[in-house]
Formats: sequence, C-alpha cells, structure tokens
Amino acid sequence: MDVTFTEVPGRRCRMTVVRERGPRLAPRPGPGYGDCLPHDAVHFLVEAEAGLSGGVFGRIAAGQSNVFWAADPVIRKRRARREAKRQPSTAERADMARSETLASLCEPLWQVRAGRRSSLPDRFSSVEPDIGESPLVERILGRVDDFAAHWHPLPAGGSVTLPWPLHARSAHTSRLR
Repeated sequence: MDVTFTEVPGRRCRMTVVRERGPRLAPRPGPGYGDCLPHDAVHFLVEAEAGLSGGVFGRIAAGQSNVFWAADPVIRKRRARREAKRQPSTAERADMARSETLASLCEPLWQVRAGRRSSLPDRFSSVEPDIGESPLVERILGRVDDFAAHWHPLPAGGSVTLPWPLHARSAHTSRLR
C-alpha cells in the first residue's frame, strides 16, 4: 500500500491511498494539519515504525475503509453498513491506543528537537521522563525527520508518498511529485 500526502492551498493536506486489498478509496482531506507536519503523516510513521497493524493504516492495508471511504458510491454504502457492524478486536483497540499515545508524544518531541517549538506541553510532566530517549521513539523521530525534509519544501500540489509497511522498501523511497 502507498499513502500519498499532498500539500493543498490553505495549509491543508490531502491523503490518497493505493492498496492491494479492498475497494479503491477516495482521497481524503487530513483532519489535522499542524504548522510543521500533517498530523496523519505522524500517525502513519508511528504505526509503521511500531508495527501497529491494528492502527488506522494497518487496518486500511488489510482491506478496511476505516477513516476513508470507497470511491464507488454503491460500494461505499455497502461497506459502511458492514464496517458499522464490525467491532474492533482487543488487539486493534490496543494498537489504536498505542498509536494515539505515540503520536501525541512524538509530534511535540520532534517539534522541540527541530527548533519549531520552545518547550514541551505541560502534559509531558505526567509522562515517563525517559520516554523521549526510548529506541522506538528515536526511530519514529528519525522517520519524522526524513518525512519533514521532503514535506517542508513542497509547493502547493506537491506530494510525498510513503509505502506501508515502511520496512518493505528502503527508508529513502519516499517519492516527490
């Protein structure tokens, strides 16, 4: 699966997914756009690096629509009914919670390290003091650095495409369009 993040005018982001399983998905505006990075790109990088197959992007790769919708309106209606009945497994809920936790930690940690923020949010006082130095967080922050190096210089309409899982191809296969 490839996920393309496209810079659109008005400091917005559009995500497009091309995958092997499930119906073709319609492009989707990213619900969260930070000054530095699309929030959904941070989630993608967190889930890919942490191996969270039950997170948003792992579920999409497995054929679910999740936060996207089918491009075909007939399929969209049928899939929406089917997925509304399906309850996430315990493992999927755990992966989703882990994704939220890691993304909410890694995004501000990266912003401080990149000089885009002067200090961490107050909520970090209740977090383990050495979480920012864990090997997993360090790997995620490295992935965010790589993505940001491609994302920041993009003009409106420019894109960065990331493969799922990230380990399927080298770390430098992000494509610019």
